[in-house]
Amino acid sequence: MALFPLISNFQYDFVLQLLPVDTENTMDEVAAAAAHHSVGRRVKAQPGKVVRVRRQGAADFFPRQTKLCETDIKPMECLEFIFTEPA
Repeated sequence: MALFPLISNFQYDFVLQLLPVDTENTMDEVAAAAAHHSVGRRVKAQPGKVVRVRRQGAADFFPRQTKLCETDIKPMECLEFIFTEPA
């Protein structure tokens, strides 16, 4: 377990956020941490939607249960957090 800094680019938010997470967090947990700083503050909640994580500019999302330590994401990398329909 280690503290890991990321940059959150949350859909509909105009602010990039420094996002401290843990290397053992799943992508769902990383998404929840990002949502905590944006949803209800500058971004309207979207009940029934799931927030997914992908690299800045990528088309594919990381699998939801993948742990951060299982990816090749680098510290301070900018990730996009996007509302999607549940699978």
